[in-house]
Amino acid sequence: MGNWAPTEAILGELREMIKGFGHIGIGVRDIERSLAALSATLGTEMPQVTELPERKARVAVVDMFGIGLEFIQDDSENGLLATFVREKGEGIHHYCLLTDDIDGDVRELQSRGVKMIHSQPVIGLRGKRIAFISPDSLDGIFVELSEP
Repeated sequence: MGNWAPTEAILGELREMIKGFGHIGIGVRDIERSLAALSATLGTEMPQVTELPERKARVAVVDMFGIGLEFIQDDSENGLLATFVREKGEGIHHYCLLTDDIDGDVRELQSRGVKMIHSQPVIGLRGKRIAFISPDSLDGIFVELSEP
C-alpha cells in the first residue's frame, strides 16, 4: 500500500466532493477528566462542555492549531460512540470531512456501492447535517461527512 497513489480522476472527484477537514472525533467515558488531562499535559484552554440531554451526550471542542478535537461522552445505551468506547475503549473514533453538498455526496457514494451508516443526512451533535460512511467500506475506519 505504500506505493499507492490516487489517479487524477479520483483526485478530481475528491476535490469536487470534499471541501476541507472538519475535526477528529474522540470518544471518552468522562469528558471533564479527559479535558483536564489534555489541559494539564499540553496547556490547552478548558472548553465549554455542551450538554445534550435529549441525546444523552456531552460534547466539547478543543482547537489544536486549527484542527478541532471533538470530545464526546455518549451516555446512551447503544449510541455509536457509547458502543465504540464500551468495545474498544476511549480514543479516536472518527475524522470528519466537510462537504457543501451532503445530499448529493451521500447519493454519489451510495451509487458507487459505498455503505453508509446514514442513508440520508441527520442532524449531528453540533446541529449540522452529517452522514457517516460505514467502517465496512473503509477497512474499519469511521468517516463523517458534514456541512461546514
